[in-house]
Amino acid sequence: MNELTFEQKQEQLEAIVQKLESGNVPLEEMIRLYEQGEEIYRDCAKTLDAYEKRLSELEKENA
Repeated sequence: MNELTFEQKQEQLEAIVQKLESGNVPLEEMIRLYEQGEEIYRDCAKTLDAYEKRLSELEKENA
């Protein structure tokens, strides 16, 4: 299975937020979407942390 890009994950997260904000989602689906959104958010945060660490290391190398 191909890994989604950061941008694709961000788009998924935005779509989930829009659905949740619409108010037209049954409770069971709302909970499922919230859990899915949390998982995507944590994955994106982990990716950003890794990039930040990488950039920091590159700055040290070039200093």
